[in-house]
Amino acid sequence: MAHLSHSDLIGEDSQGVEPVPFKTTTGSLRVLLLHGNLDILVKKAKNLPNMDLVNNSIGDMIGSISGKVQTSDPYVAIAISGAVLGRTFVIKDNENPVWEQKFRIPVAHYGTEVQFVVKDNDIVGSEIMGAVGIPIEHIIFGKPIIDATYPILGADGKPCNRGASLTLSLKYTPMEREQLYHGGVGSDRDKEGVPYTYFRLNIGGTVTLYQDAHIHDGSLPNVMLGNGTTYRHAHCWRDVYDAIAQARWLVYITGWSVYHLIQLVRDDPDVKDSNLGELLKVKSQEGVRVLLLVWDDPTSTSILGYKTEGVMNTGDDETRRYFKHSCVKVLLCPRKAGKGSWAKKQETGTIYTHHQKSIIVDAACGNRRKILAFVGGLDLCRGRYDTPQHPIFSTLQTTHKDDYHNPNFLGPTEGCPREPWHDLHCRFDGKAACDVLRNFEERWLKASRCRRHKFSFDDSLLKIKKIPEIMGLEEAAKVTEGDPEAWNIQVFRSIDSNSVKGFPKDPKLAFNLNLVCGKNVFIDMSIHTAYVKAIRAAQHFIYIENQYFLGSSYNWAYHKHLGANNLIPMEIALKIAKKIRAKERFAVYIVIPMWPEGVPTSTPTQRILYWQYNTMQMMYETIYNALVDVGLETEQEPQDYLNFFCLGNREPDFSRHESPRIKNTNPNAPQALTQKNRRFMIYVHSKGMIVDDEYVILGSANINQRSLEGTRDTEIATGAYQPLYTWATQQHNPKGQIYGYRMSLWAEHTGTLEQCFESPESLECVRRVRWMGQLNWQQFESDDISPMLGHLLKYPLHVGPTGKVSPLPGCETFPDMGGKIMGTFTGLQENLTI
Repeated sequence: MAHLSHSDLIGEDSQGVEPVPFKTTTGSLRVLLLHGNLDILVKKAKNLPNMDLVNNSIGDMIGSISGKVQTSDPYVAIAISGAVLGRTFVIKDNENPVWEQKFRIPVAHYGTEVQFVVKDNDIVGSEIMGAVGIPIEHIIFGKPIIDATYPILGADGKPCNRGASLTLSLKYTPMEREQLYHGGVGSDRDKEGVPYTYFRLNIGGTVTLYQDAHIHDGSLPNVMLGNGTTYRHAHCWRDVYDAIAQARWLVYITGWSVYHLIQLVRDDPDVKDSNLGELLKVKSQEGVRVLLLVWDDPTSTSILGYKTEGVMNTGDDETRRYFKHSCVKVLLCPRKAGKGSWAKKQETGTIYTHHQKSIIVDAACGNRRKILAFVGGLDLCRGRYDTPQHPIFSTLQTTHKDDYHNPNFLGPTEGCPREPWHDLHCRFDGKAACDVLRNFEERWLKASRCRRHKFSFDDSLLKIKKIPEIMGLEEAAKVTEGDPEAWNIQVFRSIDSNSVKGFPKDPKLAFNLNLVCGKNVFIDMSIHTAYVKAIRAAQHFIYIENQYFLGSSYNWAYHKHLGANNLIPMEIALKIAKKIRAKERFAVYIVIPMWPEGVPTSTPTQRILYWQYNTMQMMYETIYNALVDVGLETEQEPQDYLNFFCLGNREPDFSRHESPRIKNTNPNAPQALTQKNRRFMIYVHSKGMIVDDEYVILGSANINQRSLEGTRDTEIATGAYQPLYTWATQQHNPKGQIYGYRMSLWAEHTGTLEQCFESPESLECVRRVRWMGQLNWQQFESDDISPMLGHLLKYPLHVGPTGKVSPLPGCETFPDMGGKIMGTFTGLQENLTI
């Protein structure tokens, strides 16, 4: 009997889940860990059954019209314990398909076998024809599999069709044998960077690292670097303003949201007006090519004069109308699924977004111009301007008078605290900036093609190679040649062929470009690849700031088939476990929001919190088991290695001013309580990771399936390091720009700098920072209102000595706002919240 696949009805091009409802191997199998890389070749299948669901008469009619025999449209899904690792492309109407398709797959999975599920792609979904199971025990302890042929078994344990077989090759390389992961970033002598990615590592360039949209001079302590200089705190939005103002040829912007009314500069009396929209209009009138590629929120509309703001309040239609009669070109770009089922197209267009945030300009470089790129978590939109002080009330009538943002309340918000915003961003030049430009061009060409007649032509993009004033790739690479402070920079993406023009149509060519193949789409998953490589190469510590942190659901105790299959949480847990068994120190610090933006009692927010709790629980259990294995469970605890934090602030009101509207509301409503208690979370919107003070990843991607899968939200990120400032080069803690950046972030969050911060992996530092977080949480939660020196709070969950995660005693819900901190899950599973 055919088995209809739920995973393919929901999202056939996503990695997803692939539970096989029958046995593919006889006998008992051992559950073992595969941790390393799989190189797989799915070669061909023979004698597959005809699984066409259409009756013969209709099939004959269609066949006579098309001149083709209607039969199965096969493809193969590769899975461990139900988690899909990869898929071949679909070959239409073929019972003897030849794929010859290669896969490079990082694995961090417990399971009994690797399954190759042969399926028929059909109008109403997909059906399982049969499957091949290869025991993981054989993969780990046996020899590589080369062109081996296996019978394809059906539900009855017999071949699904007479002579049905699958030919494949498989090689497993465990972590211990992968030299790529030994010695940290500095051991990359071949300057390969993160291998198997679409964009390669670029040698040379400069990088500027930003925290928050602005920093007031002198507001953070000085950090001394290894070269004897002081770390410079850069001003993100001021630098954006200057870069746009000084551009001569081009200003290209991508954004989840771009809002024309924001003021970029708010503390310089010499800058009278830094309105983004007016600035862009002025530049376009000067002859600069100004292009905006903005996500088209499907819930915002403007029909016959009737306007709806949209659920996400991005202002996309408002921005388009503002620039309508100017030389600024705005392309509102919907997220489209391309080929696939109706359900898949609806899901993609409704719940997924274009999430990249980038600005590309030309900038002065001697007598020439170079390409300069800004990439990170900051959109040029409402509510993003903030400083390390993160005020919640004191700037409501000044800096944030026309820029109030707090979507966490139901109902009126007059007198309520603003939502403070913490973010990470960066700026860089060199060949890597040209890769960001290429990303923009690929996306613009795809999006503009969808908007115009297929025979029309879009000439909006400048032909950079024909502008002699702008440096070419090779010239750009030589700008920092010989500079010991120079950087190596690499660009990564989460994106698929439905959103870019230029990906090949031949799966074999796609593999050579390091693209992952889905059933009907080619995928750049290099952000996920970069995170996995950096975690595996880490030697001392990992510091993460991210808006979300959930994944590796295949290893959760419950909801294993959720489909949040990104490896990052599991890789971190396994890294810590490995270090414990080697009796080496290692520490991971993860800063996330107190809750995901939105009403914390709402169903989507509660579900995300619940997935986050399951992720934490899985990680802490893995760490505790490692402590038990080496007999350290009575001396140490999981939080000596892994800690989660959030950020919050309180501002006493010495004037005792109270908004009349809030005064008349329910005294127990969140609006009244937050004003009474003068506190609110600082929203962590960052998307960054620092490893060993030598490598940094910054971008738009969250740590969840939406951002990392490549077929959901589109993302862009960069990974960078200074070759002079690595452990391999220095033979001790490198104190380059990345070290200065982390120390500056820690100074912002803790309100101080301490000697132990220089050795984050040390037990002293871990326990000291955890103590600070606990102390700050007590101050944040207290009925007594006092100004906070630091904003770093212990994430409000209790982690026991055995790794059990539970509510804090007396604090099961968020102060003032309500909503269970551990989250809740009821109803049907969906893809929105993962």
